[in-house]
Amino acid sequence: MDVLSAMKAFVATVDTGSFSQAARDLGASKATISKQVAALEDRLQVRLLHRTTRKLSLTDEGRDYVERARRILDDLEDAEDAVSPHGTAPRGRLRISAPNAFGAMHLSSALAAFMDRYPLVHLDVEFSDRLVNLVEEGFDAVIRISQMQDSSLIARRIAPVKMALAASPTYWEKHGKPDHPQDLAQHNCIIYSYLSTPGEWTFMDHGKPFNVKVSGHLTTNNDVMIRSAAQQGCGVVYGPSYIFSREMRLGHLESALESYCADSLNVYAVYPSSRNLSPKVRAFVDFLVDWFRHTPDWEEGLPVDCSNISVK
Repeated sequence: MDVLSAMKAFVATVDTGSFSQAARDLGASKATISKQVAALEDRLQVRLLHRTTRKLSLTDEGRDYVERARRILDDLEDAEDAVSPHGTAPRGRLRISAPNAFGAMHLSSALAAFMDRYPLVHLDVEFSDRLVNLVEEGFDAVIRISQMQDSSLIARRIAPVKMALAASPTYWEKHGKPDHPQDLAQHNCIIYSYLSTPGEWTFMDHGKPFNVKVSGHLTTNNDVMIRSAAQQGCGVVYGPSYIFSREMRLGHLESALESYCADSLNVYAVYPSSRNLSPKVRAFVDFLVDWFRHTPDWEEGLPVDCSNISVK
């Protein structure tokens, strides 16, 4: 059997979640992909995938093997790039993940420009607010908006992000604006459930962080839902300014407690440090750093329109 082809079939099946999609991606038949994975299992004498009529899932052995297989295939791709006529031109599949709101509002146009510049790179993009595991889930890079902690990952800063607290004009008119974050105990706050501590917001006072417990009638894991509910007067929101910048500029939302809002977040491109940085990942990260260096400042509630930006 061709072990490398079987590895590619297995990794593609894991990444796409089905033999059918893996077959389409690799330009083969579903039967061929299924046979290659089965032959790989026979060679290893272990089951790599649990198969049901509805879905495929990794066994413990499969979870270990897929990461080793990915590293082998990445190394092979890098070796081919080094001696190919294209030199080190970025190419191949690039799997990335980004937060929903940031991805839809600010990353989409950048990705379109990236694909235009690097036509040999095939982007596989997941927009999700969950904290993905780069290594276990096979992502080449992810976009994170946070205070990065020490880890085995490499993080490249793309842009700064200031937090904003806001509500609709009608909400403030009815309930009054708070003078201090502690006053939020008297307000209906819209809670983002993916926070590490939902129901607790962090503010700054003279350079020192402090937490305030908040509560309300709506908790959700979706940024767009939070923004929409705030516009309709459902309560107070607190989150990255890029989510609410357009609405604040248009007057649909009004900010409050500006001097207390945390400003220590950043947008990062994050990738594993355990592998050599491939040309496609390096190109992607460098491209984003350059792209967002030119974007308008959303911290001031300005619209972010990248349509007239030229990246050289």
